[in-house]
Amino acid sequence: MRWKPTRTIQVEDRRGQGGMGGLGGVRMGGLGGGGIPIPMGGGLSGIIIVIVIVAVMFIMNGGLGGGGGTGGVTGGGGGTIESLDPEDDFGQFVNTITVDVQSYWEREFQARGESYPETVTVMFTEQTQTGCGFASAATGPFYCPADGKVFLDEGFFGELRTRFGAKGEFAQAYVIAHEYGHRVQDVMGTMDRVQSQQQSNPSQANELSIRLELQADCYAGLWASEVWRHPDDTAVESLTDQDIADGLNAASAVGDDRIQEQATGTIDKEAWTHGSAEQRAKWFDTGFRTGTLASCDTFAVATP
Repeated sequence: MRWKPTRTIQVEDRRGQGGMGGLGGVRMGGLGGGGIPIPMGGGLSGIIIVIVIVAVMFIMNGGLGGGGGTGGVTGGGGGTIESLDPEDDFGQFVNTITVDVQSYWEREFQARGESYPETVTVMFTEQTQTGCGFASAATGPFYCPADGKVFLDEGFFGELRTRFGAKGEFAQAYVIAHEYGHRVQDVMGTMDRVQSQQQSNPSQANELSIRLELQADCYAGLWASEVWRHPDDTAVESLTDQDIADGLNAASAVGDDRIQEQATGTIDKEAWTHGSAEQRAKWFDTGFRTGTLASCDTFAVATP
């Protein structure tokens, strides 16, 4: 993929500000009870469970606060930085993808006569505090609806590449685009509707979570489709066939079945919260091939 640094800054840099000793994981104050157990030292082995706990369990317990689903954020927040070191490859890349993805969604919302409230990607190391509680490096990337921000540990992409074989820059871009898919779901009220359905029918909570995650994969595919169809128009200038293959591989790599098998050697479909490797790749590909928001209605199909 070809991309270029942008002067627009949509990241909040907390790297090197970790060391909130002994926190050990995500502690969800909004849940009104104890913390949520996070597998430590396992990197990606806990990500599938962790992300849905942060992004969905928080919602189920009323953590969204006021109505409208905007996560309480209309801009970047006080921690946004004014410039990035030109030699900071990680920061430049994350910022470029963030700006490009959000620019895409701004255009999509404008076409619908609506507005998309920009937010930021928080880059951190070790651990950091969020509106959803404390996040550690073992948490994995996630979107927190309480403060409307995407959180990304700097070491995550290394885990994605070395432990799960998801190589290439676009594999990393897919992860960020997926999390911004959750941002879009929050703004559009999808998370609120899922919350209501989960509360009225708890037995379907995991199934609804899977559909939510697969839709975020499809939304990532929509952004990729836009870059593919309109090269050189944005900060991410173009994609290749190999980039799309890397994106599909990354989507498969973080499927519930792949994560479970890598972590325990067994597969328990009843515990799935994000969808299988096949499902995740399928919905990213659906968004990429169609390029239409309507094609991403994972809640309308009998089997996602």
